Amino acid sequence: MELEEARKAGLAPAEVDEDGKEINPHIPQYMSSAPWYLNAERPSLKHQRKWKLEPNFTKSWYDRGAKIFHADKYRPGACENCGAMSHNAKSCTERPRKMGVKWTNKSIAPDEKVHVIERYEARDEARKKYLKEQQLKKLEEKNSNQNGEDGVGDDEDNEDDLKVDEAKVDESKQMDFAKVEKRVRTTGGGIFHGSACWNLRIREDTAKYLLNLDVNSAHYDLKTRSMREDPLPDMDPNEKFYTGDNDNRVSGQALEFKQLNIHAWEAFEKGHDVHMQAAPSQAELLYTNYKINKEKLKSQTKDTIMEKYGSAATEEALPKELLLGQSEREVEYDRAGRIVKGQETSLPRSKYEEDVYTNNHTSVWGSCWKDHQWGYKCCKQTIRNSYCTGSAGIEAAADLMKANIARKEATEDMSSPTEEKKLATWGTDVPNDLVLDQRKLAEALKKEDERRREERDERKRKYNVKYNDEVTPEEMEAYRMKKMHHDDPIKDLLH
Repeated sequence: MELEEARKAGLAPAEVDEDGKEINPHIPQYMSSAPWYLNAERPSLKHQRKWKLEPNFTKSWYDRGAKIFHADKYRPGACENCGAMSHNAKSCTERPRKMGVKWTNKSIAPDEKVHVIERYEARDEARKKYLKEQQLKKLEEKNSNQNGEDGVGDDEDNEDDLKVDEAKVDESKQMDFAKVEKRVRTTGGGIFHGSACWNLRIREDTAKYLLNLDVNSAHYDLKTRSMREDPLPDMDPNEKFYTGDNDNRVSGQALEFKQLNIHAWEAFEKGHDVHMQAAPSQAELLYTNYKINKEKLKSQTKDTIMEKYGSAATEEALPKELLLGQSEREVEYDRAGRIVKGQETSLPRSKYEEDVYTNNHTSVWGSCWKDHQWGYKCCKQTIRNSYCTGSAGIEAAADLMKANIARKEATEDMSSPTEEKKLATWGTDVPNDLVLDQRKLAEALKKEDERRREERDERKRKYNVKYNDEVTPEEMEAYRMKKMHHDDPIKDLLH
């Protein structure tokens, strides 16, 4: 830094580039420093100028745009579009013509120089030369051996070695072809290429969805290529190699990783600063300490229980008579299996209080079932914690029920004539036994015609209108007869 400051102040000489020219010390470093791929050993501004590469720098191994032969007419096997022999019509880079050279025989393109074929041919020749040298070397070693039996064995080994040598390929050039990449579609619409695909299979193995062709068998997800359940559950486990993807999820390190995540979540909810993604080593260490402490606590609890109650496994064996359930007590049974003598029978008792009656009841709650309700059997009441009324309450309830039924029947008898009158006057259906006065009916028809005529002609409508809410059966029948039916086919001819 001091040298640069001195050069800017003019106290030190400026730097010199490769051509011997001085470099201005005030030029920024990002402009004076050359890119890494130029391999510049000293400061230079050559990369900032419009410089050219050395002659034939890019053409040292590839003769770009070189032409071999220019034909005058179309040749069989050439490109149908331009007429060159170095490619076909599918890989032609020229403009698609309306009619190709095959039919017009005009403007034939020259043949390009293809370097790829020469490169592979040279490689094949070098491989053949190498194999031939190795074969001669093996034959010389074979002739040098004097033992006949050893010679036969060497013969077979030599053939195997030659087969291996013939299949040798430069690993540095073929390493990219053995790389398996997976393509994952992103939310932006692009494709992400990973390092390896986790769900690919060997092509010799049977696909998951072909193991069982039953439609109701295990479900196969096309998107993730996963089949969680076992497609062949009834098959012998020793004969099948695939038992479903869930078998791998709940076994091995997958199960341990799942338990580790669950422990991290539970610890975070309880207030510990644990995060599986942010600090995985810390989470794993805490989980290991948790398992150790859990085992210690379990062993301490076990020891405490054994100290207090002892261990039946470490004590001496029980006597034979206790093991077989034998004793000297004599017990007599009857034909039904009941105990007659020798042991008192113990009746099972409930945890609730028995034979305790409240509120003067002589039976417990739930001893009676009436009208889909529980009640007391002594007074037939369905209200819990009510006071018992005995037989008098039962008689009073029966009398009340009879009075209610009689009141209901009387109400129905009084309302029946009104309903018949309304049905005959205002009902939608006319009763068959209805008797009408023909004179009154004719007068009602005339009144209905006058009313409809006044409705059609607004000039005849009166200012003072009197309403009468009393309607006779004849007037109701006249209204029905003059009523407009919209489904009548001749309703338009009535006006």
